[in-house]
Order: sequence, then structure tokens, then C-alpha cells
Amino acid sequence: MSKLTDVPKRILIGRALRSDRLGETLLPKRIALPVFASDPLSSVAYAPGEVLLVLSIAGVSAYHFSPWIAVAVVVLMFTVVASYRQNVHAYPSGGGDYEVANTNLGPRAGLTVASALLVDYVLTVAVSIASGIENLGSAVPFVVEHKVACAVAVIVLLTLMNLRGVKESGKLFAIPTYVFVAGVFIMIAWGAFRGLVLNDTMKAPTADYHIKAEHQGLAGFALVFLLLRAFSSGCAALTGVEAISNGVPAFRKPKSKNAASTLAAMGLLAVTMFCGIIALAMATNVRMAENPATDLIHNGLAVGSDYVQNPVISQVAEAVFGKGSFLFIVLAAATALVLFLAANTAYNGFPLLGSILAQDRYLPRQLHTRGDRLAFSNGIVLLAGAATMLVIIYGADSTRLIQLYIVGVFVSFTLSQTGMVRHWNRHLATETDQAKRRHMVRSRAINAFGAFFTGLVLVVVLVTKFTHGAWVALLGMVIFYATMSAIRKHYDRVAEEIAAPEGPSDDSVRPSRVHSVVLISKIHRPTLRALAYAKLLRSDTLEALSVNVDPAETKALREEWERRGIDVPLKVLDSPYREITRPIIEYVKGLRKESPRDAVSVIIPEYVVGHWYEHLLHNQSALRLKGRLLFTPGVMVTSVPYRLESSEAAKLRARKRQDWNAPGAVRRGPAEERPKESSNSKS
Repeated sequence: MSKLTDVPKRILIGRALRSDRLGETLLPKRIALPVFASDPLSSVAYAPGEVLLVLSIAGVSAYHFSPWIAVAVVVLMFTVVASYRQNVHAYPSGGGDYEVANTNLGPRAGLTVASALLVDYVLTVAVSIASGIENLGSAVPFVVEHKVACAVAVIVLLTLMNLRGVKESGKLFAIPTYVFVAGVFIMIAWGAFRGLVLNDTMKAPTADYHIKAEHQGLAGFALVFLLLRAFSSGCAALTGVEAISNGVPAFRKPKSKNAASTLAAMGLLAVTMFCGIIALAMATNVRMAENPATDLIHNGLAVGSDYVQNPVISQVAEAVFGKGSFLFIVLAAATALVLFLAANTAYNGFPLLGSILAQDRYLPRQLHTRGDRLAFSNGIVLLAGAATMLVIIYGADSTRLIQLYIVGVFVSFTLSQTGMVRHWNRHLATETDQAKRRHMVRSRAINAFGAFFTGLVLVVVLVTKFTHGAWVALLGMVIFYATMSAIRKHYDRVAEEIAAPEGPSDDSVRPSRVHSVVLISKIHRPTLRALAYAKLLRSDTLEALSVNVDPAETKALREEWERRGIDVPLKVLDSPYREITRPIIEYVKGLRKESPRDAVSVIIPEYVVGHWYEHLLHNQSALRLKGRLLFTPGVMVTSVPYRLESSEAAKLRARKRQDWNAPGAVRRGPAEERPKESSNSKS
């Protein structure tokens, strides 16, 4: 079976890499930026729209608040980026928020951060792909009609690309990410040139539409609440910022410096694009509504359920470049593609964090090991499965999914920055060098402001989004926290139970005697081989054991046994109900009860077959017996294999596959390096 699955595995993810080639998978900054920052960079495709959607509740008149909300998001982005630059220098091992909180605030805080990040990574995949499907669906109706199936297909494709390795997938993702960034900057520059220099009038396709306000004339607390809700929606632009601090080990040396530079570049690019799109949306009179079918009015009538509301970035591009123009098509394609690839931030962050949590025994150990391509394959597959489940449950609807978003990331932001403040306090208590102290005080001030600001935003997000779906994210965090706590308790309990004692114990005392039992059904080669092996063990007592389920066969067995003169006592157990497993288990337990200090060795002959379907025809009784005997104290189970001809044929087939070389697989040196024939050897 391993050989059967190996061929498609190699085709899909490539040849296996040696462990000593891990250094070859490390990322330069130009590749690390699209790999780790594609999520916050691509969020400018939907974050401005989320701001306008919330403000539309109060009508078009509330749109004039959008620049102030953009300023607040920019201040928050720079605060978070500056704070995380301190993190990557102080904790370059890749634990990120989890390591900071766990080290400085304790295991419970660390586990809370880990739960929040795991939930947020899953939501990053679901939201990014759902949003990309909706952007692509505006141009390709088939995608909208089958959005769930298309979203699942994209998740499968991204999973396969990441299983091929971080560096290889990063090269694939770099081009569309840079095309998207360049396209947005060209759009902002050309739009500013047309509006400020040429005095052109640019109109979005919805510029002549009107919005029917759900709540007109909001003031006081209601207006403040609406603005806070719009701000919390705009904070979607910050998701994924923490991925760089979790992925420091994937950078080339100097790791911390390169990670900090990438963080700064990401923050500058993201805020510039976010503000530019908001400004152009205001200049081109973009109109968005939470319920466009009823709230968008055109020529005095609601647009109806057939209307497709295009994203803000698409409407702005149409106003600036012109519908159907080359640059419009390029930006639309790059936007849809980069939204798909934004999920790659989670595909790099989730497995890395999962590996660290597995090392700390909070997750199964299988998540700590790297796969054939030196990627954390098990974590990648787990993330894909969780995201697929969310996409199916929520029908690949980004509007519903985004309500669950960003709660987790701000929980980790706040606890991480609080932990960094304690980190600097601890170091300041022992540091005497004045230059280093000044640096630490400055870093502490940055992290303290970051903790205060992100904590304030967390409260805003919880208050404004709780009833809109944020409770689901909190429930997911609780489930992750409880599961990881239970896994850690299990590992701790097992470690305590199997720990080797310092002095003598029952496990190190030799059994007084060994009673060996060879299970047989009839006399054939596997039986004879098992008996010969049992004799070699020189047990204190050796007997053969059979179960009488057919009197005629049992009689034939006894006669054959006596005829051959086998010098091992044969014991036959009666089984009136034709059971095999139960009589053997009861007999072995009886031996243990009679002599508790004796060890019982049960020897089972087994067939080794060469085809998977042959396993269904052989060894079923042996498997059931071994499964039951494992729970019987003082019993050792030994399998004596007997290889059938089909297993030999399978071995030959495997050897041929191993020796076979694909065309071009054998590399030869240049002709001049080959040894030349001696002229004397010619006859």
C-alpha cells in the first residue's frame, strides 16, 4: 500500500527532502513578504467595503466619517507593527504571541493566546477564500452558482501547494501578490493625477444610486456605537500581522532583522493602500449597502435581488481605469487571486504554532514532525479540514464569516503586548547599562501603548460584533482551550505513569517463570515455524493451544499431532458457542491467576501477504486476539511471520520500482570527464 500511494504522493507534492536540507527552504525577504503578509495586504480588498457597509445603516451622510475611521485604523496598524517589531527581536524562536504570553503571563495566558490564534488562522482561510470566490464570481457566474464547491476546491489546491514546501509555495504566491500591490498603487496614483491635476470627474458605477437608511438621524450613543462598529469592521485590515512573529524561524539570517524589516514594509504598504482606496471611494461616490436588494435605490426603485453588489475596490478601479480596460482586468484578476493566496498566511502560521504547541504537549505529537518536503504536513492538513468545514457550514458567505473574524487576533494582540511589558520590566530590574536601559524603556512604552490600544479595540470588537457572530469565535476558542488542556493532562499523566523509578521496582524484577503458549489451528508450515521459535526461547513451560469449534477437525489435529510425534503438549479448549477469542483469553487469565509472578508469552503464527485485499482473508482472528491480550497484565504477545508467495512477488515488484529510473533521472557528467578507453585494450 505504501508503494501504491507513494507514486501519486510524489506527483502531487514532489520528492522527499533530507533533513539536512532544511536551510534551503528558508525565505529571503522578497519571498517572505508575500508568504507571511499576503493576508493583511489583501484585506484592503474588503476592509474598506466593510467600513462603508456599516456606515450605510445611517445613510450616505454617514460616509463622511470614513476618513476618520481610516485614520484610526492607520494609527492602530502602526502601533501593532511597532509593537511586533519588539517581539521578533526579543523572541526570535517562532513562538510569537504564544511564547511571549506563556513566558511572561503564565501557561493559562499562553494557552488562551494559542486558542485565539488557531481560531483566527482557520477563519483567515475561510474568509479569504470566500471573499476571493465572490470577487471571481462577479465575472464568472459559474463560480457564484457553485461557490461552496469552488471554495473547497481552492482549499484543496492551496493545501497541495503548501505541502510542497514553504519556499516553493512562496515563489508561486509572490507574483500575484506583487501584481496586486502594484495595481493598487497605480490605481491610487492615476486616480490622484486625474482628480487633482486633470480635474477629471470619476464616477463609480453606483455613484447615482441612493441609500435607504435603516436608521436616519443617528446621534449621541447610537452614532458612537455605529462608528465603533464601522471601526471594528475596518480592523480586518490588521489580521495576519502576527504571522510574521510566529514565522521568524522561516526567515534567512539575520532572522530577527529580516522579520522586523518585513513587518515594517507590510505595515507601510497596507495602510497606504487602505487609505488610498477609502479616499478614491469617497471621490468617486461609491455606494454600498448591507442589504442592497432593498436599501440601494436607483431611479426611485430598489435594485432588487438580482443586483450583484461589486466590492469597493472593483468599483473604484472601474471609475479610475474604465470598465473593461486592460488595467481594470489585470487588477480584478490579481485581486481575486491574491484573496485566495491570502489564506497562505494561515497555512504558514497555523502549522508552525501547532508544532510548538505539540512540542509543549498541548497538541498531538504528530503535529511537531515535518513531512517529506520539510513542511509541517499534519498541521497543514488539519487547517485545511477545519477551514473546509467552516466554508460548508456558512455556505462560503464572506459577509457571515467576517462577523466571526478578528476577535481572536485582538485577544492575542492584547495578551502578547501585556506580556512584552512584563518582559521589559523583568530585564530592567537587572540591567545596569544605561544605553540598553534607554532602549528597553522605549520598547516598554511602545508595547504598553500597544497593549492599551489593542485592549480597547478588543472591547469594541466584542461589544459591536458579539451578537453578529463573534460568539462563535469565542466558542471555538473555548473548545480549543479545553481540548489542549485535556491533551496536556493526558501527556502529563502518561509521563508520570511510565517514568522510570530510581530504585528497584516490579518492572525491573525478573518473572519467576515464563509460560509460553503457541496458538494453533492445524499443522502446517507456519505452525511448525512457530513451535521451533518457541522451543528456542527455552521457556519454563511450553504448550500448544487450540480451540475446539469443529469436533472432526479437532480429532484430525490430535491424530496428526500424535503421528508426527511433536514433543510439545497439545491442549484443546472446548467452545460450545464456537467462539475462538473468549476461551483463549479466559485460559490465559487463568494462568495469570494461578501464578501471578509468572509471565505468559502467547505466540501467534501469522501470514505475510503481498496484496492489500489478502489482509481481509487472513489474520483476522490473530488481530482480534492481539487486541484483547494487550489489555491483559503480565502477557507478552509475539507474532511469528510466515511469508506467502504473494509477499515474495510483492517484494520483487518493490525492488524493481526502486531500481527503475525515470527518463533523465540518471545524471551523467560531461563527456570529457568520462574515463577514456586505453588504445592498448583494443584488439
